[in-house]
Amino acid sequence: MSYDIRFQDRDEQPAGVVAGDVTVDRIADFIGAAFREVVAAAERSGTALAGPPFARYRPLPGGVWNVEAGFPLDREMAPDGEVEPTALPAGPVVTTVHVGGYDTVEPAYIALTSWIAEHGYLTVGEAWECYLDGPNVPDPRTEIVMPVTRPDARLN
Repeated sequence: MSYDIRFQDRDEQPAGVVAGDVTVDRIADFIGAAFREVVAAAERSGTALAGPPFARYRPLPGGVWNVEAGFPLDREMAPDGEVEPTALPAGPVVTTVHVGGYDTVEPAYIALTSWIAEHGYLTVGEAWECYLDGPNVPDPRTEIVMPVTRPDARLN
């Protein structure tokens, strides 16, 4: 599959998330519940959702992943139960959209990291995935976002 790689400069985006440590076989259930919790907390606080749901994944030992799942919001909200405020970072990012099952997204990450290296950038911070379609769509679209910098920018 060929990927359309885009460079963008993004503003910081307030968000609400639920975080937890889960095994791979529990990620889908965790994310679904997290999205529902963030929507409910946003409604209670009068905060509007400001984009598609997203998740960040951090590998841990023993086949466990730290998953942070939620929504961008129109403004910062206070903590509410399991929902915590956070932000998607400001700065340059490289993105692409994968079309297909969530378990087939790895080639999109490979395409992004290759583009980043070929164009003289470095990854900084953590990548995240934005789910542009629901899980019931046969070939869902997933946007992968990787924050980047130039090597010389890190010296300033």
